[in-house]
Amino acid sequence: MLRLTVDELAARAGVTVRTLRFYGSRGLLPPPQLGPRRVGLYGAEHLDRLELIEELQRLGLTLAAIERYLDQLPPDISALDLAIHRALIAVWAPETAEQASTGQLSRRVGRDLSEADLDQLVAMGALQRTDRADEFLVDPGLLPLGARVLDLPIPLETIVATRAVVRLHSQATARELHRLFRETVWKPFRESGADDAEVDRMREQAGQIEPLLTQALVTAFHRSLAEQLAAGGGDSAEVTA
Repeated sequence: MLRLTVDELAARAGVTVRTLRFYGSRGLLPPPQLGPRRVGLYGAEHLDRLELIEELQRLGLTLAAIERYLDQLPPDISALDLAIHRALIAVWAPETAEQASTGQLSRRVGRDLSEADLDQLVAMGALQRTDRADEFLVDPGLLPLGARVLDLPIPLETIVATRAVVRLHSQATARELHRLFRETVWKPFRESGADDAEVDRMREQAGQIEPLLTQALVTAFHRSLAEQLAAGGGDSAEVTA
């Protein structure tokens, strides 16, 4: 069970202690549990919320808008549901890569990163190597996920294969959806004799479909994975333990 002091949580989240206390005063973070000598201890749920706040900030939301967003979430929301929220939000965040040294990454992840750890993070796409051995390009949306996978007994070859499977099937799904939309919606619309203004409106409306499809795909995958784990009987208990 993850238990962090306020300084450790700030280092893991890449923010200052002052920012954490400010978030707590605004109700963006639940209060910590009191440990020995009444020291406040923070857990995975606090880290999950901080990562979600970071994604919302990357989208340009104001603090007031973030408060309203978080107020709509159930107070007992699970870590998995928070991860799904983050995944959906990250799709629309600008693609920015940060540069960080191994030492800076170790502080953000909360552990000294070995060469094997760095190889795993690169395999997951959370890091990209640069010309300098000690410098990496960081995907801020994937790094928190990658850091958690480091604690799981998953071989590097499994991570590489998993990423390949996800990319293969997501590309196939995207191609099929594009084909379906092109043949059943866009082609008949163009053949109907629409003028330029109507075509422009159609393009604008078509762009609004993408977030709906993304949410539908994430939700469908979540449910399909749960069904597969449930169908595995005893094996599913081992996977989810």
